[in-house]
Amino acid sequence: MIWLIIIIVLLAGLTGYFIYRAYVIAGVLADTDDYIEGVEGLTKYMFDQINATYEEMKRVDHTGAFHESDEVGTTFSILKDVVENLHKEFNGPEEEKE
Repeated sequence: MIWLIIIIVLLAGLTGYFIYRAYVIAGVLADTDDYIEGVEGLTKYMFDQINATYEEMKRVDHTGAFHESDEVGTTFSILKDVVENLHKEFNGPEEEKE
């Protein structure tokens, strides 16, 4: 009879522990989902900003007026390369148009 009571108490304790762990893990998963949504929002915002910057840089230099022969042209060229690399990284490789 004592063994039965000991086993029941142990099982009740283990059950309580597992319920507590499930509750904690569920809270961690909910926090992780919120974090992932925040990161996705930030990524979308950054992508939109990079696209806007890329389009503005293309608009500013549509005639190719900035040459690398002076300091402004070199700086503009470096900035344009950086923005184009970010645009490619976020957008993926551009498909050839036929």
